[in-house]
Amino acid sequence: MKQSGQTKGEISVVLYFQVHQPRRLRKMPFLDIGKHLGYFDDTLNRAHVTRIANECYLPVNRMLLNLIKRNKNIKLCFSVSGVAIDQFEEHCPEVLYSFRALAETGAVEFLAETKYHSLSSFVGDDEFIEQVEAHREQVERVFGVKPTVFRNTELVYSNSIGSKVARLGFQGTLCDDIDRILLDRDRHQVFRHPLHPGFKVLLRNNSLSDDIGFRFLDGKEKLTASEYVDRLQKSAAGTHGVVTLGMDYETFGEHKKASTGIIDFLKELVTRISASRKMKLTTPSEAFCGASPQESLDVPELVSWADRGKDITAWIGNEIQRDAFNSVHALAESVRESDDERLIDIWRNLQTSDHFYYMSTKADQDGEVHSYFSHYHSPYEAFINYMNIISDFTLELKGADSLNGKLKYELRHSEVPRWVREYEDSYSQYEGMFI
Repeated sequence: MKQSGQTKGEISVVLYFQVHQPRRLRKMPFLDIGKHLGYFDDTLNRAHVTRIANECYLPVNRMLLNLIKRNKNIKLCFSVSGVAIDQFEEHCPEVLYSFRALAETGAVEFLAETKYHSLSSFVGDDEFIEQVEAHREQVERVFGVKPTVFRNTELVYSNSIGSKVARLGFQGTLCDDIDRILLDRDRHQVFRHPLHPGFKVLLRNNSLSDDIGFRFLDGKEKLTASEYVDRLQKSAAGTHGVVTLGMDYETFGEHKKASTGIIDFLKELVTRISASRKMKLTTPSEAFCGASPQESLDVPELVSWADRGKDITAWIGNEIQRDAFNSVHALAESVRESDDERLIDIWRNLQTSDHFYYMSTKADQDGEVHSYFSHYHSPYEAFINYMNIISDFTLELKGADSLNGKLKYELRHSEVPRWVREYEDSYSQYEGMFI
C-alpha cells in the first residue's frame, strides 16, 4: 500500500519516543499508616527527573532541534506522559521549554495517552476517558499542539480499547507487531479497526525498535547507524508502507550513557534517513492521512509491548499485582464522592502502571528488565509498601468523607451550623454559674 506523498520504492519511517517518569512512592512502614505523612518521595523523584533531564532530555532535545532547523525533511514524534509533564513543571521546567521549542518547528508530533500513564483502559470507560481528555488538554496547554493520534500506556491495545479511542475522535493509534495477531500479514501497512473503518492502526516494529532499545551494545560489538539503516531497508523491502520505530526516550543518555555513543548514533540515524532517496521520516498523523487501509486488524485480546509475551502480565500477571490493582480501583466511588481535587490526583497517581510493574515476579530476561527499572529490593517489598500506602490513603479518604458529610449537613442547616449548636449545648450546663 503506497502512502500519499511517497515516491516509487520509498519507505516511510515513523520514529517516536516515549517520555515517562513515574512519581515514585515514599517508603511507608506499617507503623506510619494513619499518620498521613505523604505518599510520594519528592526528594527521590526530583533527583531522578533532574539527572535524566541533564543526561537525556535536554542534550538530546537540543541535538534534534538543531538537526530540524537545518533539515526540513526531519519529522519526529513524542508521547510524553502527564505524570512526567507534572514533574517537569515542578522540578525542571527547562525540559518543557525544550519540548515546546521542538513543537514550534512544526516537524514534531505529540501523541495523547492517559494523563497518569495508567491502566485505566482495563476498567470502566469513565475513568479512562477522563484521563485521556485531561492529557489531551495538558499537551495542548503545555506544548501548544492538540494531539490527533493516541498511544495507550505501554502500547496496551485491543479491539475494545480501539473502539473507545475512536469514539473520542482520534485518527488512530499505535500497537505492537505481535506475530500471533499478525499471522503472515505485512506488518508495515496501515490497518483499520474492524468496527470503525476510519480509525487506523500503526504497528511498531518490535525487532527493529529493540535493536536500538535493548541490543545497541551486544557484547563488544556496537550497532552502527549505517548497519541499522541497511537492516531497516531490508526489513521493509518490497513494501510501500510505514515502518514504525518506537522506544523509551531515556534510552538515549539514561539507560545507555552518552559515553556509549548512543546519542551520536541517533543523530547519525536521523540524518541518514532524512537524506535517503529510499526512505522518508513521517509522523503518525501524516501516515494516517495518506493511507487507505486494505486490511482490518482484529485484536480480541489485550496486548502490549512488554515482556516476551506481549500481553498484560507485566502488570497484573500474579496474585499480588492483581490484589494491588483491585485495591486502588475499589476506591473509585469514594474518591469521586469526596470531590477533593487533591485526593483525586493522589488516587490517579497511585494508578500509574509502574507501581504494578515493580511487583512482577517473573524470572529470566523479563525479570531482569523489571528489576532494572525498580527502586525496590524485591517485588514483595514493592507490594507491601504499596498496600501500606493504600491503607493510609483509605483512612485519609474516610476522614475526608466524614468531613465532607459534616459540611454537607451544615449547608443543609446553614441557619444554625451544627458546630454552633454543639458548642451551645456544652456551654448551657454552665450557664449562671459565674454570675
